[in-house]
Amino acid sequence: MNSHDQSIESTDGTRLVVRRLGVGDPVVLVHGSGGGLHSWAAVAEHLAHEHEVWLPARRGYGPSDVPAGTKSFRDETADLIAVTESARRSSGRPVHLVGASYGATAALHTVLADPRPVRSLAVFEPPLFAAGAEIAPPLERYRAAFDRDDAAAMAAALNDVTRVPAEVVAAIAASAGDRVPDPVEARRSAVGWLHDLEALAQDSTDISRWSSIAVPTLLMAGADTWEPMPTTMATLAATIPAARYLVWPGQSHFVTMTAPTLVADALRQFFAEAPPL
Repeated sequence: MNSHDQSIESTDGTRLVVRRLGVGDPVVLVHGSGGGLHSWAAVAEHLAHEHEVWLPARRGYGPSDVPAGTKSFRDETADLIAVTESARRSSGRPVHLVGASYGATAALHTVLADPRPVRSLAVFEPPLFAAGAEIAPPLERYRAAFDRDDAAAMAAALNDVTRVPAEVVAAIAASAGDRVPDPVEARRSAVGWLHDLEALAQDSTDISRWSSIAVPTLLMAGADTWEPMPTTMATLAATIPAARYLVWPGQSHFVTMTAPTLVADALRQFFAEAPPL
């Protein structure tokens, strides 16, 4: 399906590149760490038959701007409010806001700050356990490895944050085989991860703050994702009033890539059941 890219300016002048495709009620898909314009592509293709899909590259991830200074979730929130407002103005209709992983945390912050442009919220496995002071040591290790372009040391620092089990890390490495990452894309991802870690280090692990979210909310998770994500998601489901909680058997934290049709179908059904405008 045809798409086109446009720029949206955030409140501090940061330029955000957004990819748009499809026609219908607007959906904003927010990517996780290490992602970009491509992250939701497979899901977006399914949704675009019935929805106008907006795919922003978050600040810190090219082709959007990479501002100097330390990033925070205040920046992410301002950016997503700018994107959702643009989508709302363009269509005349409020937005279905969807986030995966770190992008889900950013979406939660955004709805808490300003729910007005948002018709519904869907989040997949936000890493709410990975925040605050405990992120500072791996952040500094990552920064040092980033400065010397040491990919292995960067990956090791990230594993301390994401808590991916060693066997999963090994399986991912084995599946990659001899393929060498594109150096430009790898560096773009590394830059984005650095800024995301900065925001996480300033954030809180307090899940109770999300209890005031009142928009229709869908929580999504994979049954095979490792702890502490399942416990985190169960706590979040008990915290947001009337949130719907969907757990996919046989899926893990990578479901948006491994089973995009499953994700798109769940989102389409959720959007269709949202209260009428």
